[in-house]
Amino acid sequence: MEQEYQKNNIVFFLLGQTISLFGSNLVQYAIFWHITLQTQSGQMMTLYILCGFLPTFVVSPFGGVWADRFNRKRLIVLADSGIALSTLALVILYAYGYQHIYLLLVMSAIRAFGTGIHTPAIGAVVPQLVPQDKLTFVNGLYSSIQSAVMLLAPLIAAVLISAVPLETIFLIDVITAILGISMLLFLVSIPTHHKALDTTKVRYAQDLKEGFYYISRHAYLKRFFLFSAIFFFFISPLAFLTPLQMVRSYGEEIWRLMALEITFSAGMMAGGLLMASWGGFRNKIHTMALATFVVGIGTLALGMKPLFLLYLAIMVVHGITLPLFNTPATVLLQTQVEEAYRGRVFGVFGMIHSSMMPVGMLLFGPLADWISIELLLWGTGIILFGMGFFLLKSKVMLAVGE
Repeated sequence: MEQEYQKNNIVFFLLGQTISLFGSNLVQYAIFWHITLQTQSGQMMTLYILCGFLPTFVVSPFGGVWADRFNRKRLIVLADSGIALSTLALVILYAYGYQHIYLLLVMSAIRAFGTGIHTPAIGAVVPQLVPQDKLTFVNGLYSSIQSAVMLLAPLIAAVLISAVPLETIFLIDVITAILGISMLLFLVSIPTHHKALDTTKVRYAQDLKEGFYYISRHAYLKRFFLFSAIFFFFISPLAFLTPLQMVRSYGEEIWRLMALEITFSAGMMAGGLLMASWGGFRNKIHTMALATFVVGIGTLALGMKPLFLLYLAIMVVHGITLPLFNTPATVLLQTQVEEAYRGRVFGVFGMIHSSMMPVGMLLFGPLADWISIELLLWGTGIILFGMGFFLLKSKVMLAVGE
């Protein structure tokens, strides 16, 4: 009976997050495509990406402290509610004719702020709900569910963006957020972790210092974060400039951008299912290294500007590869980091993820207006491929990967 209750708890948690994610993806695709098609500017895309990531960088360390010191369920609800309210405000502004593109940038910044609170709390709360031996399965399954949402979202967004006002898509996001929050509040039971019961005053500077000291005492965390920082920097052209490459090289039709997102999402769904069923190599680092090699080769291949169908096939491979990197990396942190520090460690990981890709775009975005995107993909692809050897040669990482 208890095991059945635990399963229901996990199912309702994942379902609520999936519903909320669907609305968020609709908004994300609508805004991103709107800016891409309206401006076709590498600099404007860079500005959008900075607005969508830098607030996460600023708030993530505090989000990590909150995830370790407060009730994580309440934090998730507060973050989702704040995002929903800001989206509702944008609906009202658009309905009254205030439809400037910079409002979309402000909206992206607010959503990124909420993400900086939401992500460390999610990363820390999953091990509270899921037995350790099922973490790879659940993370892989959730990755596949997320990918299925990302498969449907661009299809629906492409239909909606040409059929209804932009604010209607924003309103759908508000409704899905309300549904997700309601499920989390009324159908999911998350036990309060030990640190949240501590009634002493939160000392942000001290808690942050303790979190960074914890990382400094563990060699595998230092190497993991160093690798992640470099990896996210050089993957930014693949992540953000391929839609611009698609528009410049193959045409401005919305269905091409939709095909790009659908093929990548289909690959991610397959990769998530693969990780849920296979689990990866016995050593998690070997799985991450394999993913890094494939990403490097695939980035090089996109730089050759292949035929359109082959381009989409390569994006499928990239999609399959991403869960092979993300799932073992997440499980590594969830299983190796002590619960009292888990939120802060995920907060630092969020800082790296949210800062290095925009920093990369500060370089590669403006460069894309001066040199070909293909040349940028060639250069970063070679570097990414070489980074796979960093993982295979790190004895500390290989040891903890076991």
